Amino acid sequence: MTTQLILHNVTVVVDYRDPFIKKVFKNVLVFVLGMFINYINIIFMHTFCKHQMFYTNPRYILFFHLVLNNAIQVNLSLVLFFVSYIVYTINRAVCATLILLVLFSTENMPLNLACMAAECYIAVCLPLQHARLCTVNRTRITIVLIWTTSLISVLPDLFITLATEPLDFFSSRVFCLKETAFPNPLLSLKQDSTYVVYLILVWCVIFYTYFMIFCTAQKASKDGKKARMTILLHSVQVLLCMTTYAAPMVKTALKKLFPKNLSDSLFACYIIIQILPRAINPVIYGIRDKCLSKYFMHEVSCKSVERPNL
Repeated sequence: MTTQLILHNVTVVVDYRDPFIKKVFKNVLVFVLGMFINYINIIFMHTFCKHQMFYTNPRYILFFHLVLNNAIQVNLSLVLFFVSYIVYTINRAVCATLILLVLFSTENMPLNLACMAAECYIAVCLPLQHARLCTVNRTRITIVLIWTTSLISVLPDLFITLATEPLDFFSSRVFCLKETAFPNPLLSLKQDSTYVVYLILVWCVIFYTYFMIFCTAQKASKDGKKARMTILLHSVQVLLCMTTYAAPMVKTALKKLFPKNLSDSLFACYIIIQILPRAINPVIYGIRDKCLSKYFMHEVSCKSVERPNL
């Protein structure tokens, strides 16, 4: 018996024909990666909360929101993955709640990356305007707008389901996936349309800002190689994160291309789309930041550090 769990942003594959060793390998791999990401995220969040200097910098506030969002998404993804193996079916109301939270956090991340790219663009290309345009209050408002955009995109799924399904709909037990929690076929069409719009808008913002940053860095910096490497790393990370919006189309293609190995293909898709971007976020946006990485490494080694001059 084989069951594929294909969510809007989480692919969980339950294949009871898999050999026992393969099942153990998949679960151990997901668990180890999830715990590693959680450990890094916790250290970064602890570092941010411990040092007040980060509270007044819009870049670090956006980074903290990115890490927090990552932590929410990764842990919900782990819950759904292991539930599919251990419990199999859960209450539909619980499933719908988990799905909604995953959808919120998944849509937040590319939007947050676009805002971080815009902040970096202002800092590099418009340095004299940075202090006026990028304030703490405006950063907080931006985060609220990110969540509001995701709410506007996701909440119609719940409202349409409540309006079209019977009262006892959410009391039944189901194998948890978006299609069982929100079965109306129009919702899939809405999701695909929304993702196409998000994909185009977010990618245009990120491409323009990184292109301008690259050109400015090339002119202003003697170390052009370092500037190119930084932009390249950011571009790879953004490309991975943007696969979130293309995930439904990728999974549909996988069904047609690899029908015999769909379980393994979707598992690889889950690792690449869901796990890998969350693993490299801290490396690109945190560890490469000299100030934050200095505090991070001292938190890991449990040593004190003198406050640097910013």
